Amino acid sequence: MARRLNCEGFARRDCLKLGLGGWLGSGFVSALAARASAADDAPKAKGCILIWMDGGPTHFETFDPKPAAPAEIRGEFEAIATKLPGVHFSEHMPRLASILDKYTMIRSIRHDQNNHGAGNHYMMTGAPTRIPVGCGAFVSFHPSMGAVVSHELGKPNGLPAYFSIPSMTRSGGPNFLGAKHAPFVVGDDPNGAGFRVRDVALPKGLTDDKFHRRGDLRKLVDTLPRLNEKAAGDPALALDDYYKQGFDLVTSPLAQAAFDIHKEPEQVRDRYGRNSFGQRLLLARRLIEAGVPFVTVNDGGWDHHADLFSACSKRLPGWDNSVATLIEDLSERGLLDTTIVTALGEFGRTPKLSTLSGQSKAGRDHWSSAMSVLMAGGGTPGGVVVGATDKHGYSAVERVCSPENYVSTIYTKLGINPDKMLYTAQGRPTHLVSNPTPIPELMS
Repeated sequence: MARRLNCEGFARRDCLKLGLGGWLGSGFVSALAARASAADDAPKAKGCILIWMDGGPTHFETFDPKPAAPAEIRGEFEAIATKLPGVHFSEHMPRLASILDKYTMIRSIRHDQNNHGAGNHYMMTGAPTRIPVGCGAFVSFHPSMGAVVSHELGKPNGLPAYFSIPSMTRSGGPNFLGAKHAPFVVGDDPNGAGFRVRDVALPKGLTDDKFHRRGDLRKLVDTLPRLNEKAAGDPALALDDYYKQGFDLVTSPLAQAAFDIHKEPEQVRDRYGRNSFGQRLLLARRLIEAGVPFVTVNDGGWDHHADLFSACSKRLPGWDNSVATLIEDLSERGLLDTTIVTALGEFGRTPKLSTLSGQSKAGRDHWSSAMSVLMAGGGTPGGVVVGATDKHGYSAVERVCSPENYVSTIYTKLGINPDKMLYTAQGRPTHLVSNPTPIPELMS
């Protein structure tokens, strides 16, 4: 049987055998040294684009096909070669297969949260839910990555530090960090001819002079005492945060320029794909160029319990093209070295195909024991595949990593110490990540 390693390079059985004496062993010391080295290094990245594949994308039909498995596991799609010898993707991922030398695929993250609400929370925050939650739950027990980045890296040039396009994810909120670190949501479709972001342009009939006078009046009102100025969750304070955010956006020339996607050359827009997803990735790139440190593109509809192959045949070619274009475009502009691009969902899908009651076309159900995660940029090496699942895709079995390892990697690349202690409004200490060890292969 193959020796199973975790992301610190230890087999679990070896750790148990070491006992107390192992705390002084070279393996543990090396792991601590690697963690300290990663924390001390200058940040490789200034920004992150998180492509959230809400619903849980199938790893079989995307980045981890099993062509030698039985038909009920293998499915209908063929496997194709990638830029990396011996590594194969689904037939509908040709563009990303051709540029695997520019990014890393992680095939070995697994966890035990097998429903949407809990899985989303775990992968978005690096913290499992404290209590069982329903599959459709929108829950927040810990700040999301975007909110933490906003809190730690600050607000750039009058723009919010954290955007979510076109909606907020289930667990993408700030929790105890407060409303000012919630995402600014861009709900409008940048693929539309009349694309316009709320709060970025002055309302019709309101002159610039009148707008500033109203701002002055608001400041005067804000000098009035409140019953409990420092109370956690004070709605008046949250309203202040939203008002300030809107005011800054309206008065920021950089914001006006970042959202004016119509200034992009037609060939660039065509290259990303003239569809909502492609244009949202282009808008994310423009926000990164403007200095925004964290942008989530919330890409829903990956919960394929039925009709999996028809849905993926239609969706994957455009998705593959848009994501590959984003990576290439950032590279060509000299931005990939300082920009993380990562794509994932809350879990993978079951190895065995199944048919729901009342459905005639097969799909795959939720499966948190195996998933595929793409990561590019910010010092991430290209042409690397981390870990592996077993021959039938049931479970990650080599270089097994946790959501904590993944989130710690994002933080470390951005210069945020994943071992930092945060404090709630009540003064309760909370570790940013309980296991602050990044994935070594992704750190360069």
